[in-house]
Amino acid sequence: MIRFIRKLAGPPPEALALTINLTWEQRQHSRLLVALDDGREVGLLLPRGTPLRDGDVLQAEDGQAARVVAAPETLSCVDCPDALSLARAAYHLGNRHVPVQIDSNGLRYPHDHVLDDLVRGLGLAVRIEEQPFEPEPGAYRSGASGHSHHRHADH
Repeated sequence: MIRFIRKLAGPPPEALALTINLTWEQRQHSRLLVALDDGREVGLLLPRGTPLRDGDVLQAEDGQAARVVAAPETLSCVDCPDALSLARAAYHLGNRHVPVQIDSNGLRYPHDHVLDDLVRGLGLAVRIEEQPFEPEPGAYRSGASGHSHHRHADH
């Protein structure tokens, strides 16, 4: 079994034959048993707190490299007609610690019918789509996975 042990820094090699499709949740784990796109089973044995993003390149013990690909998953997608509606939706979802992918005219989050109702209550339409998910890493995330509470007087 191929064991991937590190994430490479810098630009990826030009042509990589190996790819690993991972959901957002899978990309948050440092230790994981998964399969390459060709079906071969591989292990991720990365340093703890190494979240992966679409396009990252992993190196195996034997020197092989594989590109991480964000796998399609079921998302709730919201088009926001203006900055205020985008800010309101992001605020209410963030207040519930929901991972959110934001772009200039909308946002996406893991599909949840309760959250969909919340967003509809803000006057926005929700559609369900299968697509890759790359949420904002968050202000308190410095490369570590999981939720972090810092001990500040104002937190």
